[in-house]
Amino acid sequence: MNSSTTTCTNCRADPYVDSHNLLNEATEWLQYARGLTQLLAELVHEAEAVDCQRMSLGLDAIAALTRMGLQCTADAHARMSWERAARESRGRCE
Repeated sequence: MNSSTTTCTNCRADPYVDSHNLLNEATEWLQYARGLTQLLAELVHEAEAVDCQRMSLGLDAIAALTRMGLQCTADAHARMSWERAARESRGRCE
């Protein structure tokens, strides 16, 4: 199963969270990905042999964490754009 084509309804950001909290969540997801990347790098440097199946799982996890961070960032950007458009439209209607 190709992870880039699968969708997970639980992987979407909460529709009631503001853009500031979405950016905080994105930072958190990306920090997890960075930490896992560092851990895998250390394991590879110290290992005499690399278990390709476990490495693949680790890389898939990094991809998923990064994807969540990027999704939160994109959602925050969209929310900020909608909020700006709403403010500008209110200013024109008055």
